[in-house]
Amino acid sequence: MSEILCQWLNQEVKVSQTVSPKSFAKAFSSGYLIGEVLHKFELQDDFSKFTESRVSSSKLNNFSRLEPTLHLLGVQFDQNVAHNIITEKPGAATKLLYQLYTVLQKKRKSGLTGLEMQTMQPLTNIRLQNMKSEAFRDRLRNLIPRQTDFNLMRVTHRFQEKYKHMKEDFVQMHFEKLENFQKLKEEQRCFNIEKQRLSRRRQNEIMAKIQAAIIQIPKPASNRTLKALEAQKMMKKKKEAEDVANEIKKFEALIKKDLQAKESASKTSLDTAGQTTADLLNTYSDDDYIKKIQKRLEEDAFAREQREKRRRRLLMDQLIAHEAQEEAYREEQLINRLMRQSQQERRIAVQLMHVRHEKEVLWQNRIFREKQYEERRLKDFQDALDREAALAKLAKIDSEEQALREKEVHEQIAVERAQARYQKHYSMCAEILDQILDLSTKVADYRMLTNNLIPHKLMRDWKELFFNGKPIYDQASIKHLSAKPSVEQLIELEKRDFLDSNDYDDYKNMVGEWALPEEMVDSLPPSNNCILGHVIRRLVEKSLPPQVESAEPELPSFAIKGCLLGKTFSGKTTAVKFLQKDFPIQILSIDTLVQEAIQAFHDNEKITEALPIQNEPEEKASLVLQEKAKESQDLQNVFSAAPFPLETLTETEDKTMLSAETNKTPKSEEVKSSDSFSELTVRAQLGAKSEQLLKKGKSISDMLLVSIMVNAINQIPLDQGWVLDGFPMTLNQAKLLEEALTGYDRNLIELEEKKKQISTLAVDPTASKEVPPPPSAFDFVMLLDISDNSSLDRMNDIMAEALSSETPREDINQRVAAKNQDMDEDQNLRDQIHHRIVGFLDNWPLLEQWYTEPENILIKINAEVDKESLCQKVKEMFMTEIMKKENKVKKKLEEKEAEKKEVSLTEPSSPAAPPPPPPEPEREKEIHPQQERSKTPAKGKPPSESPHGKQESSQEGKGKKGEASLKRKGSKGKSAGGKVPVKKSPAESTNTSPTPVGPPPPKPGSEEWVYVDEPIAEEIPSFLVPYWELIESSYIDSIKKVLRHLREDRHTVLAYLYDIRTGFQQFLRRPDHKQNFVSQWQTDFNSLPDDLWDDEETKAELHQRLNDLRDRLWDICDAQKEEAEQERLDIINESWLQDSMGITMNHFFSLMQAELNRFQDTKRLLQDYYRGMECKIPTDDNKKFTRVPLVQLCTKDVLECQLRIPLVPRISISLDLAMSKSKSRALLKDKIDYTLENVELNFEADEKLVIDTWQQASSAISHMVTAEIHQRLMEEEKENQSADAKDKSPQMSANKKVKNEPPKKKKEDKKAKGKSPPTAEASPVILTVEEMAEMEKRNKLRLKIKEEHLAALQFEEIATQFRLELIKTKALAFLEELVLKAVDVYKLMEKWLGERYLKEMASVEKLTEVARYHIETSTKIQNELYLNQEDFFINGDVKVFPDPPPPIRPPPVEKEENGTLTIEQLDNLREQFLEIAPKGIIGNKAFADILLDLVTLNLGTNNIPSSWMHLTQAELQELTSLLVVNSEFVDWRKFLLVTSLPWPIPLEEELLKTLQRFKAVDDEQLGTVTFKQYMQAGLWFKGDEDVKIPENPLEPLPFNRQEHLIEFFFRLFADYEKNPPQLDYTQMLLYFACHPDAVEGVYRALSVAIGTHVFQPIETPNLITEKTSFLTDMSPIAESPEPEENVISEEREVREEKGEEIPENANTEKISMETLLRVFRGGNEAQDPNRFSSQLKMENIYAENFIKVFQDLDAKNLEAIEVAVLLKHPFIQDLISSYSDYRIPDIKMILQRSEHVQGSDGERSPSRLTEEKK
Repeated sequence: MSEILCQWLNQEVKVSQTVSPKSFAKAFSSGYLIGEVLHKFELQDDFSKFTESRVSSSKLNNFSRLEPTLHLLGVQFDQNVAHNIITEKPGAATKLLYQLYTVLQKKRKSGLTGLEMQTMQPLTNIRLQNMKSEAFRDRLRNLIPRQTDFNLMRVTHRFQEKYKHMKEDFVQMHFEKLENFQKLKEEQRCFNIEKQRLSRRRQNEIMAKIQAAIIQIPKPASNRTLKALEAQKMMKKKKEAEDVANEIKKFEALIKKDLQAKESASKTSLDTAGQTTADLLNTYSDDDYIKKIQKRLEEDAFAREQREKRRRRLLMDQLIAHEAQEEAYREEQLINRLMRQSQQERRIAVQLMHVRHEKEVLWQNRIFREKQYEERRLKDFQDALDREAALAKLAKIDSEEQALREKEVHEQIAVERAQARYQKHYSMCAEILDQILDLSTKVADYRMLTNNLIPHKLMRDWKELFFNGKPIYDQASIKHLSAKPSVEQLIELEKRDFLDSNDYDDYKNMVGEWALPEEMVDSLPPSNNCILGHVIRRLVEKSLPPQVESAEPELPSFAIKGCLLGKTFSGKTTAVKFLQKDFPIQILSIDTLVQEAIQAFHDNEKITEALPIQNEPEEKASLVLQEKAKESQDLQNVFSAAPFPLETLTETEDKTMLSAETNKTPKSEEVKSSDSFSELTVRAQLGAKSEQLLKKGKSISDMLLVSIMVNAINQIPLDQGWVLDGFPMTLNQAKLLEEALTGYDRNLIELEEKKKQISTLAVDPTASKEVPPPPSAFDFVMLLDISDNSSLDRMNDIMAEALSSETPREDINQRVAAKNQDMDEDQNLRDQIHHRIVGFLDNWPLLEQWYTEPENILIKINAEVDKESLCQKVKEMFMTEIMKKENKVKKKLEEKEAEKKEVSLTEPSSPAAPPPPPPEPEREKEIHPQQERSKTPAKGKPPSESPHGKQESSQEGKGKKGEASLKRKGSKGKSAGGKVPVKKSPAESTNTSPTPVGPPPPKPGSEEWVYVDEPIAEEIPSFLVPYWELIESSYIDSIKKVLRHLREDRHTVLAYLYDIRTGFQQFLRRPDHKQNFVSQWQTDFNSLPDDLWDDEETKAELHQRLNDLRDRLWDICDAQKEEAEQERLDIINESWLQDSMGITMNHFFSLMQAELNRFQDTKRLLQDYYRGMECKIPTDDNKKFTRVPLVQLCTKDVLECQLRIPLVPRISISLDLAMSKSKSRALLKDKIDYTLENVELNFEADEKLVIDTWQQASSAISHMVTAEIHQRLMEEEKENQSADAKDKSPQMSANKKVKNEPPKKKKEDKKAKGKSPPTAEASPVILTVEEMAEMEKRNKLRLKIKEEHLAALQFEEIATQFRLELIKTKALAFLEELVLKAVDVYKLMEKWLGERYLKEMASVEKLTEVARYHIETSTKIQNELYLNQEDFFINGDVKVFPDPPPPIRPPPVEKEENGTLTIEQLDNLREQFLEIAPKGIIGNKAFADILLDLVTLNLGTNNIPSSWMHLTQAELQELTSLLVVNSEFVDWRKFLLVTSLPWPIPLEEELLKTLQRFKAVDDEQLGTVTFKQYMQAGLWFKGDEDVKIPENPLEPLPFNRQEHLIEFFFRLFADYEKNPPQLDYTQMLLYFACHPDAVEGVYRALSVAIGTHVFQPIETPNLITEKTSFLTDMSPIAESPEPEENVISEEREVREEKGEEIPENANTEKISMETLLRVFRGGNEAQDPNRFSSQLKMENIYAENFIKVFQDLDAKNLEAIEVAVLLKHPFIQDLISSYSDYRIPDIKMILQRSEHVQGSDGERSPSRLTEEKK
């Protein structure tokens, strides 16, 4: 099957790659051939995107493109098939190709194309197929690994193979080592065997010598053995006898000892028991018996002694016999030994000598071995010392290199930080510069818009934006904001809010645009309503919960607190340890504390083990930290991650431990774990959390570190100081530590101060107290300042000291382990040093700002000094800080003592003043029945009641009051206001009350005034505070919105005025058709015939035509003027100005409305507050808010608008009415312009409308104040009437007092209505004296409340009236400014119109004058007359008729001079010679005949110069002889080269440079160039550049002969048989190598042929004997002729100079046989066939001679040889001296002789030649 497929693919389909069955799977693994097959069948259109590479990306691309086509054909193909093909699975590609083969055969039969098959499928299948293709592509991408993975696998496989080979090599090496070792062992064993064999051999030899020395002694008799046996028996018996004797002696000694002991005991016992025995004897008296016993004992002892004597005697006899036997045996042995002594002595002597020799050898060997051991030990010791020294040196070098690397890394980090800092500063400067550019361009734009009159407000806004870093230009549009605005829109919103805030500040403070006019400065009211501010502050305080102030300790501590900060290795720890020695302070290091905390957790430190008493600051700090942890989510997550079963449990247990509050009871298991955890100390718990974080690889959080540090600080006694070592390290740690130690959060304090600084409408001046700055946690902060390089140097020094101070350890394992540990520590330190330095540099600026801003406690010390100096500095600073702390504490104690004294002085005087008794108990009793009867909310509570009780009791009341307040806020209405002049309210008239004689009473709101602070109901602040906030926000927002619209309208006005100015200017510059009439008139004027120019009638006709043209142009100007005036009237009559003024008035009316709303809301708030203080129910005001009417701008939707805001129609003045009125305003300062009078009248109407609206608003405020006072009076009258009806006789005096006061002071009668408790009583009660006094106090309080209320209301009225008047004044000024701007623009437009009309008329007059001048002078107007709007000029660039053409200059012609052939004559001669002898060689006779024919037949042909006509035949033959080569031939190219003189003869250097240029342009190095390349390379001379152009245009240009000569030389030497013609530049330069000196010419030719300079040997004799004159310059210009001898002598001098300067390596170039034959004309062929044989013979002679020369010079194979060697050969020297082909012949001599010219002309030419050469 595969063979069939291969045949089909290779023969029928003809794929690009030949497929064979063996390479079938590999060939189709990339998918490229499958795509090619489908492309052959026109199914794969994107085959150009297939790649033949075998990388994975190419395969994925190919199969992804194949998949849709294969599915279209119906071939089963998925990612598995593709993967099998890619991985070259056997049979996969064959199966796919077979299916493809069958399908393609069917397709061929059906005749369908791929596009048709695709269109036949339904659309759903196509979409499904596309989705399948995408899924196939994704799955195939997952199946096929990336090419990088393939490469990695290949590299891995390669390295695995390499590893296997290395392993095999290692095994082989190991096996070889084993074999070598076995071999060595075998050799050693063989050596030992041989050594043993030799030693045995030597021993055998010694034994043989011993045996030889033995004397044979006859053996003794046979009884020798029996005697020996008997002797042994005797010896044995003797030994036994001796043993028995010894035992007997021992036994006797023992007996003697026993006897002695018994005797001594008996003696002692007899003395003691004598009496007893005597008694007993006496008792029994048995003497006989005792005597018998004694006698028997004595007999026994005597028998024993006798036995012993007999035994001893027997033993003595045996011993004597034994000694005699032994003596006989000794004598026998002595005889035997004496008989054997000589033989044994000789044997023993030999053996002793042998043993002595062995001992000597052993001794020498042992000494030698000991010496070796000693040397080995010394060598090992020395090696160890050297090795240690080398290791120490290497370690030192490594440490130095590491230090250098660390410094480089640090410098790189420093450079990066500097670069980052530079980039930051650069970006800041770039941003500032961009803003400066924006400001400049903005100013430039508005200078153009406002005609260099930019408003001050705009400039101030731009400056504010610039100073605050806001963009001046708009970044985005904020008209339609989306839910998520972009960054640009957010910036625009910030910018808008910023400008709004600035405008509102100006409006509030009445500065800038809202500055007071001069007439209003004197009547400026106070800026703040103190009563309203007091009310608002009291309401806010009532609504907020009470704040617990932190109690400071009464007795401050003298203990000093501080910290030492600095970089790593700055000396912090050393300094604090030094301080600890001299001062009783505690040193706290965070590293040590963390380790101790973790160790405490490991030791399971319980609470009982820790300190039993925990002071209050510890609990306080823990609470602060716990609250902080609750606020921070991240820190909460860190704390919650504890190594216990439930994370939340540990967190709750921490909270219960610290705050002692639990909300849930845990389960039993949780209780056990929590109890075990809670039993631990705080330090152990913190250590547990720290350890868990460290185990997870995280860093300990700042909160945890601060908790550990605070816990350690709290363990220190209060009277002992402490210093922190290197803590805090970051700003966050400093903030947390200060908050934990002091309880103050500086950020919260700053936020509260910012909130206080926010502008409010009313401020209480008595409540503004300056908050003292929070105390710092430290008394001092010391910074040990050190540079980065010093820190690195100290680290390196410490490491070097540690390395040098290492003691040598005996155990190598301990040494290695310790060294590795030290290396790890050093490496960690090296790795961390840069991070530490960078971290310190990043955090220190923030820390420095933190410790210097509120109170500068930072002390900087230069730590780049030695240890003692640093410690001394730190000690001095520490002592200074201790003194400061003591002085500060003493000062505080003195202040407290002074305060105590003042309090003690004021206490005796205080009881004298009766305090105002608060009637809370009675009021409480009165309020309870009130609550029961009328279901109204509670009115007030005593101040001693807890806030929780307040909240619980006021929940129901809040809801009702909230609804009521919302209804009151939503109610709006329209108050009818008339034009009432501003007068003082009646309250002001009753402001003075009769007072007793003395100082006047304080006014409400002044500093002496005591505000009424009666208790109010709890629900009143709950709805009045939000109501006031709503008042403030709505007032500020409405003001800001109006001011924003005014600001934007200002930009709109400027842009509109600029647009109408520029539009009118463009309208004035609109094109006209005056130029067409002028051009037509000029064309008609210039078209007049020439004969009519001087005719008078014609001139008159021309004048008439000019008048008609002028009138027509004037009509055009008048028409344009009328159109411009109409355009100006249309602009003036537009409704833009009225609309702008209407919008502006509406904005100012909105400001009035905002002030009016604020007044009404403030009035309502004061009314509710004071009624609540009087315990009255707040009235529900049904009146709607007063609305300021707005100007109606359009007539659409009037009814809908009137439903909300009243509208006032605009009074528009008609034009007729304006014309009828004759009064004028100050706006129109010039003459009266009736077009602008309508504008003036409209402005007056708008001004009147503004004044009317202001009066209406002002009167509405006055009416509201009057109504409020009237309401107060009415309420007082009602209360008085009810009181008169109910009160009895005991109350008459008080009622009279109250009734007599209202006619004098009506204010005091107004407060009787608010008190509900008196009216709440059901039955009249007889009042006592105390009750009457209480009633009198209440009346006074009511009067004071009324006075304070009305004073606040009147202050608000005055401020609002003043604001309204200011708004009115600014509105009138704004409208007047707007009208003035518009009028100025209208006047400017009129001015432009008049000036343009006058200029146009003047330009027409100028045109008329110019035309009349040309008419009178009868001249045509060639230049165009240009009349463009108001400009007239004569355009010199445009001519209406052309100038006459200039004369044509004739071509240059060459003239004959001094017999020199012209270029044309040279070309003619070249063509004639080329036809006769194309190769360049011609016979001398034929050449002479040709010259003779030319001379004789030249008449009329001009082929040769006229001076040649006088040449005779003899002279021609002489000329031919000068050019003869080898006496038979003439080179006609050389003849033409000589006759073409003069041209600059080149120097040898110039020839070589020209050759190099030709070789450079000859890219193929063929030796020939084309004409283009020839001109590109150039010769050593160029054409004449200083050719003078004649001034006369009819005179021809001078002929450039040198330029034509360059082209002629190409034609002379080129081969025209080739197309294009080719020039052999080497052959041409050989012709130019000719020289007057033939030898010099040969050397020049050799230099040209070789390509380098050939030096002429010094010793070479000059063999030229004939000197002929030479013509170098045939020009007649030569004035100073020079003899030829001088030229030759100069050339010799130059040659001698060159010869003296010949370098050592001169003429080392090699020259070949071909080059030599080419120089000496060895390769030229004769043109004449009759001469061919002789020429061939000559060539053979040269070739044979050169072959001999080469063979003589050891070049037998004719290879190239050096030039210096060749020049030394005598044949070459003779050939050079006699070769004359390179000599330039002097043909000038023959011509001069023929012309009979004598003398010096021929001698002058060589000097000319040398001059040209120079």
